[in-house]
Amino acid sequence: MSESLLQFRNVSKSYFGNKVLSDVTFDVKKGEIHALIGENGAGKSTLMNILFGMPVITSTGGYEGDVLIDGKTLSFKSPHEAMDAGIGMVHQEFMLIPGFTITENIKINREITTPNIVSRILGPRLETLDMVRMNADARKALDQLDMGIDEFMLIAGLPVGHMQFVEIAREIDKTGIKILVFDEPTAVLTETEAKNLLAAIRRLASQGIGIVFISHRLDEIISVADRVTVLRDGELVATKDVSDTDAVEIASLMIGRKMTIERAGGTRRKISDEVFMNVRDLHVAMPGEMVRGIDLKVKKGEIVGIGGLAGQGKLGIANGIMGTYPSKGEITFKDRPLRLEDPHGAIASGIGFVSEDRKGVGLLLDESIELNIAFTAMQVGGKFLRRCGPFRLQDDAEIRRHSARMIKDLDIRCESPEQHTGSLSGGNQQKVCVARALTQDPELLFVSEPTRGIDIGAKKLILDLLLELNEKMGMTIVMTSSELAELRSICDRILIICEGRVAGELAPDASDADFGLMMSGSRLKKAEESAEEVGSHGRA
Repeated sequence: MSESLLQFRNVSKSYFGNKVLSDVTFDVKKGEIHALIGENGAGKSTLMNILFGMPVITSTGGYEGDVLIDGKTLSFKSPHEAMDAGIGMVHQEFMLIPGFTITENIKINREITTPNIVSRILGPRLETLDMVRMNADARKALDQLDMGIDEFMLIAGLPVGHMQFVEIAREIDKTGIKILVFDEPTAVLTETEAKNLLAAIRRLASQGIGIVFISHRLDEIISVADRVTVLRDGELVATKDVSDTDAVEIASLMIGRKMTIERAGGTRRKISDEVFMNVRDLHVAMPGEMVRGIDLKVKKGEIVGIGGLAGQGKLGIANGIMGTYPSKGEITFKDRPLRLEDPHGAIASGIGFVSEDRKGVGLLLDESIELNIAFTAMQVGGKFLRRCGPFRLQDDAEIRRHSARMIKDLDIRCESPEQHTGSLSGGNQQKVCVARALTQDPELLFVSEPTRGIDIGAKKLILDLLLELNEKMGMTIVMTSSELAELRSICDRILIICEGRVAGELAPDASDADFGLMMSGSRLKKAEESAEEVGSHGRA
């Protein structure tokens, strides 16, 4: 296993002056399972986009450095070129057609056909599908994975684990496959399905295929990978033999960094013992961010952080409480029951929300900045309305005065309050979202990914603003972020969400290893195993 199959040499990538990969170098050998790990935004996806020649790379100036396959420098201009070179990818999100059979999904765009009378006259596009040969190919691919399922079954109705195996079968059916990338392949699988998948990955590696295994689950990496490469903030931290490391060290390498924003002193914080919001057994059906039974107590005057890796459910909490996705559970706010799936009622009760989806949920992109800032407070709270006989009309002058003040306070870079919000940069759009939430004068503010897409100066401004709102106005804040350093800089405590549940709670100054292990689910799994042992002893 000494021969390098895939090599990244000094690979760097910038988007519009923002460097997202810096001088990354590592290799994948024939028959090796090479794990790639890092926090959200560490550069994993960008690196794979480069490998596959994705349009987002080619349309933004390409990249620096070299990608070599079998010792030859290649630069793919499209995913088709990458696939022709023997590279396949198994995505976390399935790319299967439910109404097609397993065979049809495996052979899609590579169908085997035979000529017929019509095709001989009108052309090869009208040839007949050779289902016998296609089924034989599908059967061979499924057998390689030790899958006993019939190749002629429809995808619709199959268990999730079987769908994942069909995705893999489609890749290995391709002629000349050399490298397979698995992107969080076990994220939607049960424990048994995950074990079967890892066994299948080992079998593929034993056939000489190089495996790039992207996962945040440290226990899986330790059990299946030969080597692990850790990325952090676009830079290579380390490449290690798995036999020479452990989960604690990998977690520390993944999380550890110099704080870009210093920890706030917190001497003026006024946290009471009063439970301001009590969340019991919250379930939220937010696609990709499912919440599966969360309990949460928020005290008046504190800043609570909610962190975790992408797709683990952290974003679903605020969205479920605010009614943007179907949810169930029991929530009390200020000792009163809060009705779920009622955004108007949540806002009217004194809860503000800055959504992570500023374009889809947070903003009216075709309207002015001033209307965006005032809209929710006007609709729900009756602000910015003046009486004119029996009617209540929009008070444009008051809206203009208020929005001008918010634009100044938040440093929203714009031509005027009348400028359309859709023409602003992403960072300035985010500031408009914050301004709109603050205009509602909330007592509790949910802020999801408040600094996403914002430069470091603007990040500090927003974090300082949240601290000021908390310290001077006593506003209670629940902040959800993928940026652990930001959570650690202003939060009183941080809840880590893993697999839709609370993996645990940590102080902001907890060790990097503690955060890494909790985010990877290692601590949650150990706690469940301990609980099962206690239960079995009790039954005995």
